[in-house]
Amino acid sequence: MSLREGDPAEIGGYPLEARLGSGGMGTVFLARTSSGRPVAIKLIHPQFAADDEFRIRFRQEVAAARRVSGAFTAAVVDAAPEAEQPWMATTYIQGHTLSRLIATKGPLGGAELRRLAIGLAEALRDIHRVGVVHRDLKPSNVVLSPEGPRVIDFGISRAVDQQTLTMTGRVIGTPPFMSPEQLQAPRDVGPRSDVFSLGTLLAYAATGHGPFDAESPYIVAYQVVHGEPSLEDVPVALRTVVESCLAKEPDGRPSADELLVLLRDLPADLGQTDAGGVGAGHTRDMITQHHFATPATPAPTAPTTTPAGPDTGSADTPIGGRRRRRWRRRWRPVLAVAVAVAAVGGGVAALTTGGFGGNSGGDQGNSPAAPSAALPAGFKPWHETVPGGREDIPDELRCVARGDALFCGGGGVVATRIRARDGSRVWTAKSPGVPVNGMYLVGATDDTVLGYRIAARRAPQGPPSEVVAIDANNGRELWSVPSGAQSTAVTGRTQDAIVVGSDVVTVDASNSRLEARNAHSGRVTWKSPFPAGKQCAPVLVGPQLVAMCATDAEVRALAVRRPALYPVDRATGALGRPIAVNGPAVPMGIANGRLVLLQVHMGGTDLARYNRVARVDPASRKVTYSPLGKTYAGTPGMADGTVYVSGQTGLVTALDPATGRKKWSRQTGVEGASGPVAGADALYFSSATGRVVALSPHDGKPLWTTDPQADGLTGELGASPRVTLAGRAVIVAAAKNTLFAFDAQKPPKSG
Repeated sequence: MSLREGDPAEIGGYPLEARLGSGGMGTVFLARTSSGRPVAIKLIHPQFAADDEFRIRFRQEVAAARRVSGAFTAAVVDAAPEAEQPWMATTYIQGHTLSRLIATKGPLGGAELRRLAIGLAEALRDIHRVGVVHRDLKPSNVVLSPEGPRVIDFGISRAVDQQTLTMTGRVIGTPPFMSPEQLQAPRDVGPRSDVFSLGTLLAYAATGHGPFDAESPYIVAYQVVHGEPSLEDVPVALRTVVESCLAKEPDGRPSADELLVLLRDLPADLGQTDAGGVGAGHTRDMITQHHFATPATPAPTAPTTTPAGPDTGSADTPIGGRRRRRWRRRWRPVLAVAVAVAAVGGGVAALTTGGFGGNSGGDQGNSPAAPSAALPAGFKPWHETVPGGREDIPDELRCVARGDALFCGGGGVVATRIRARDGSRVWTAKSPGVPVNGMYLVGATDDTVLGYRIAARRAPQGPPSEVVAIDANNGRELWSVPSGAQSTAVTGRTQDAIVVGSDVVTVDASNSRLEARNAHSGRVTWKSPFPAGKQCAPVLVGPQLVAMCATDAEVRALAVRRPALYPVDRATGALGRPIAVNGPAVPMGIANGRLVLLQVHMGGTDLARYNRVARVDPASRKVTYSPLGKTYAGTPGMADGTVYVSGQTGLVTALDPATGRKKWSRQTGVEGASGPVAGADALYFSSATGRVVALSPHDGKPLWTTDPQADGLTGELGASPRVTLAGRAVIVAAAKNTLFAFDAQKPPKSG
């Protein structure tokens, strides 16, 4: 659709090419970045732009939308919520909407319908894990791209609802695809509301009509709240799953993770199954390929977000022994605990190597290998998979090495001990629930391993997440303590506990204080309340423990603008005088005795995120800021006093933290890599597929690259490093709880 008279020629520096559509909130335009990349820009109508309450909500939604990976959605490219007319730019997705496809070609069936269902469940899983509730999942908000279904139009519908409710008390939405709670209490909907909407959408895709269709929207709304769904034409195998999604009460529905388990258990062609919905030929694809034979057509995209509540071993060691409540009898037999962690938004891991007097930074346990480092005794290359809490949905692990012992956790595993020489498992302790984004292993001391245990969602008792201490020798649980979960909002990384010498420092369950315990005995050594009105996360910089804090309001709004750094006395927990930092900022490591942070830029093109580097001098309490030469997108890391950003397309850039200047930039074939991990004159970067590249730290020259080892998503940002070094052995974590190891001097041949 061409531009109309009165349409702007450009928005935010993006030249407009076409009008994609217009709705009650705004108009969507097709535009281009300076590099020629197409983007969709939604420009908010002036009457909403003049409303202060809407601006606040829109600002919060833009901030939250940036946390969604974009793997199954249209990622935010740029936004200006403070502009005279607020606008948001997202990646442009080509393809028909589901509503258009059904209207032109009729209902879907067989493998095509199953692929759609799994793709949408994967999308909801990733959306909900970053605290977002879509609230308007319907056929016109699903685009069938060549890579699979993409969910669009986040949050703007929520802004419309809230604004309209404030003014008139009317509920705005699409009744055939709304949940009962949306119609009855729209301010209080949670992730299970999206699951209900997905159930209606799948019924529509399978039959061409909604399960509550009626002559008028009023009757439809009544049927949604009180009536039984019409599912006679839905394939029997899929029908039981859809029925579970359409439970009237949110607690009676599966979560997105659990729904994914149910869908993957269906036969590939949705053939005949028994009434319980369990069929032969289970397929449990971690990454599902989607192929829709539809021509590419423009589709408006404008995601925004709404905060949501969290989802609440070989010798396998059962952890916890929790009982789950009984779920609806019709689908409980096909559902156990769904365990899957997306390595999205994991952020930078705890900083443990070096100190204020040296040059270091990186992931705990990823310690550099000296030039003379040897292989573990008896080492031979190996490739293993560690069973998780739900073995058909494993995900990623992170590891630390202690001599020949390798300790790993994540993806449904509290911790596992593996022999670095051959990959054999000594013990494994599993987690019953669905882990949080990027929440992997806490760390290890000489005799204790510490990991996270996530409770089964419907566990009748106990905290939703705990830090668990395990005897490093035999895998026996030593103690556990409830854990808070606000570090991501404050520091940009998911790590609510860190190992400090022989102690572990945690955030208490109420997010009100730091607590230190002896890692092995669990004996409390000190408790330190957060400063009034603030929430904090622990950060370790060499020998210095720091509490990084933000105000309650900033944490709630997902908009940390001025974090404060409090030095913490490791012996008593006493907090020192705060040092304010212009934020948001992500702690990276140390260089020349100063703490280095990357500042997050909330605008820019091509998913740009970092535009300045901040250095904190603990002696003078002075903070120095240096602008980067450009705004960099990707996953940050630090090693040997240099900051690195790994782009989604494989571009690795080395930055001087003292000046912000680029040292070098190198295009690699490893997309979505995390790192670096410093070895003997090499830097290692690796993606979720297990593909590894070794670069020279001097100029970025590629030394070697390996082939992928697992099917995994490579579009995530902020993942912690996946490589661990045990002497000269390179141990790599990949998707599906895959671990493999090889000699750094004899890497696997590529091709």
